[in-house]
Amino acid sequence: MNESPTTTLTADRIFTTGMRDQWHAICPSDFVERGGMKRITRLGENWLLYRQSDGTVRMLADRCPHRGAPLSLGQHLGDRIACRYHGIEVDGDGTVVSVPGMPGCNLEGKQLVRSLPVREVAGAILAWVGIDPAAEPGPLELPGPLVDEDTAAFLCYAEWESPWRWAMENLLDPMHGAFLHRDSHTMFAGGTTARFRIRETDRGFFFEKTDQRGVNFDWVEFCRTGIDWVDLEIPYPPTAGPGGPFGIVGIGTPIDERRTAVFFWRYRRVTGWERDVWQFLYRTKLEERHWHVLEQDRVMLEHMASDADQAENLYQHDLGVLRLRRLYRAQAQEQAARAGELAAN
Repeated sequence: MNESPTTTLTADRIFTTGMRDQWHAICPSDFVERGGMKRITRLGENWLLYRQSDGTVRMLADRCPHRGAPLSLGQHLGDRIACRYHGIEVDGDGTVVSVPGMPGCNLEGKQLVRSLPVREVAGAILAWVGIDPAAEPGPLELPGPLVDEDTAAFLCYAEWESPWRWAMENLLDPMHGAFLHRDSHTMFAGGTTARFRIRETDRGFFFEKTDQRGVNFDWVEFCRTGIDWVDLEIPYPPTAGPGGPFGIVGIGTPIDERRTAVFFWRYRRVTGWERDVWQFLYRTKLEERHWHVLEQDRVMLEHMASDADQAENLYQHDLGVLRLRRLYRAQAQEQAARAGELAAN
């Protein structure tokens, strides 16, 4: 999808393509090698990711400031990109540093391409997507399991043909584990009936079963720490090796209205020889099983009708889903109002 810099950020558009003024997971770090370039769509907009010769990742709007040609078809020049159309050179901050066809042109020295602040964390590239391109990025508190030295984590990445909210709602629905994933090696135990509650935290809320804990996918915590993510635990059988419960940090980033980039860091709290044992078991035995579980989610979500959420009959198990929708709908309206104010000034 080709986005214009003047595209109106309505509440509906934000609700379908993702919240602004926060950090988002963009893609795995190894998608962009040193000296490499990658065109990518996130939050309904096209971007160019490139890694400078010193290893620094840059993220620019995929639009040359001269005639709007895609910079992703250009040439990598170490610390800048040269547009293939007319040779305009743009650096990682979005500043035009050279106009080869007309040296001294008044475009030179101007910051004319949107550049997003980026960070690399636990094998992934994160970016701040703000409403006001000139504003500084907000604070970012990283998910604890991704920065804890006593935790070993593996990143699993996939792209689903499903709206991003459905991917997030799937994680806020622990009850589906007892049905959709019942034939998995971890979620076969426990009851198929339950009562749930929402428990507030200083960074979001827990959605959890009131009558079962440590048996199946029994709880999930939705966290807002500058980036939206969920944390959950699934009990492991003894055959899965040392480390206690198996944890997942999950993030769903909108690609556009219909597609989602999903990030799942699978982790266990293990150190020393136990870390080595678990990492070996994961790579040789468990990883394939985890992909099987994710495929069950993907197939279900991708086969839902595009208007599935318009003809629902919800009940008590869906309190977490409803809470998430209301939160995002209210935030989308607030952000659309702010975007309108910025556009008017």
